[in-house]
Amino acid sequence: MAATTASSSSCSLQGSSRIGSRLNIHSDSLNPKSISFSSNLHSLSLKSSGSKRHLYSYGKGSVVIAQSMDRVEVDISLSPRVNSIKPSKTVAITDQATALVQAGVPVIRLAAGEPDFDTPAPIAKAGKNAIREGHTRYTPNAGTMELRSTICHKLKEENGLSYTPDQILVSNGAKQSIVQAVLAVCSPGDEVLIPAPYWVSYPEMARMADATPVILPTSISEDFLVDPKLLESKLSEKSRLLILCSPSNPTGSVYPRKLLEEIAEIVATHPRLLVISDEIYEHIIYAPATHTSFASLPGMWDRTLTVNGFSKAFAMTGWRLGYIAGPKHFVSACNKIQSQFTSGASSISQKAAVAALGLGYAGGEAVATMVKAFRERRDFLVRSFGEIDGVKISEPRGAFYLFIDLSSYYGVEVDGFGTVNDSESLCRYLLDKAQVALVPGDAFGDDTCIRISYAASLSTLQAAVGRIKKALVTLKPPVPV
Repeated sequence: MAATTASSSSCSLQGSSRIGSRLNIHSDSLNPKSISFSSNLHSLSLKSSGSKRHLYSYGKGSVVIAQSMDRVEVDISLSPRVNSIKPSKTVAITDQATALVQAGVPVIRLAAGEPDFDTPAPIAKAGKNAIREGHTRYTPNAGTMELRSTICHKLKEENGLSYTPDQILVSNGAKQSIVQAVLAVCSPGDEVLIPAPYWVSYPEMARMADATPVILPTSISEDFLVDPKLLESKLSEKSRLLILCSPSNPTGSVYPRKLLEEIAEIVATHPRLLVISDEIYEHIIYAPATHTSFASLPGMWDRTLTVNGFSKAFAMTGWRLGYIAGPKHFVSACNKIQSQFTSGASSISQKAAVAALGLGYAGGEAVATMVKAFRERRDFLVRSFGEIDGVKISEPRGAFYLFIDLSSYYGVEVDGFGTVNDSESLCRYLLDKAQVALVPGDAFGDDTCIRISYAASLSTLQAAVGRIKKALVTLKPPVPV
């Protein structure tokens, strides 16, 4: 056995004040023979993870000598809450496609929901000025008063909603705003009603709160809009939240005001039922479709938590900034969670967000230019896929996604690949054969479809469609459509 020593002229046994005496080591050597002690040797036995140690003490000096023993296995079990959550498939596919590109594979990436435009110059300039002027310290947990006041003005002017700054909470992205709202209002056993297709994170957020997601299926023939009668039939005393997303990710559907009013009438009959209205794609909308904030409907202000942000319309995904607006009681609860979670959002991003909301109504010309480009891309994709046999399409009214039904191509055996029998295998096939990254519909609760993000240039989309059409030639519809 060899003595364990420190690299200086003295070392101590840490973790025990009773035996924390020192030993002297000759500086010319670390050989055990060169260690000098001042009195008689005493022995104590110590145990630690993976070894048994003996402490030998000479008066004021001591040295630890380690003796090997069987290693104790570490408990690597995880929380049941974590085990109940599925990882984000959109993130996984995006990361996989990025890795392929970095490896030199010419993959066209149409999986991520991220605008391909640069952040508008006035917003970027405001961020730079924030750094230059020293706005680089912590802000209040709820966000700066400047930004919250500006958000209140925006909600009043654009959405017909009246809030005060203490009813606004700024977070590190709309995703954080939503998950904090779910955690704040849901108790174990509560139910969260979610129309499908849905954003991949909604059901997992419910599970994180020990609540149960209740899925409300919709159909492509009805533009993926929830049937109020189905909603009513699914409500119970356990119903706590209804999550609505308009314009929708992944379908691009926009809820017309009349349908929202029907839903509001049903919500009003259930005292415990609240609504999270995810309006992150609010400004990316194509006329004649119009946006209606759910909280603006009669009787819904008290029941609604409105979520929005800056990532999509203002091309600020990397700035990580979103917000929630609602009754003070609920927003304060979200604020409490955030205070123990991340604290306030980036001070620099908040300065940039004030500039974003100062661009004009609905983002002004900068956002209108992006929306015009998105519409051209949408029209191209709808026209191109409409030419392919066996494809079903619901034309998006907003956002920048096309959610198309390619299930007529399932059930085909492909040499060198295997059977294409669902949305995931179809997306793997298209990634392998066409080198185009898309997201399978099963991630959104509808296995008949795949999601195409057209947050990419028109030339990129043209190349992608060409590749997809060529790859689909191999997949003949099993039955005429």
